[in-house]
Amino acid sequence: MHDPARLYAPLHAALAVELRDLRLQIEGIAALMVGDEALALTYIEQFQDFDLIIQRAEESARLLDSIAGGRCPHDAVEQVRLSAVQDRLRTALRAA
Repeated sequence: MHDPARLYAPLHAALAVELRDLRLQIEGIAALMVGDEALALTYIEQFQDFDLIIQRAEESARLLDSIAGGRCPHDAVEQVRLSAVQDRLRTALRAA
């Protein structure tokens, strides 16, 4: 029988790379939009959503990297810095 951690580690690592790529694309779009002063002033509060999305993507990537590196999922979730994300992940682990 195959060790699931060994089978899933490359997938988790690849997903972390994908999330970081998405984060970079979102950062690029946000930077482009903020460069338009009128747009930035009109939608300043909405631009904060970009920052939250970027943070969530990075936290998710960090979590996947941690699990891919062999850390227990429960321990990996405890390292998530965004409390709302951590709470949702804890709930998911309890449901598993």
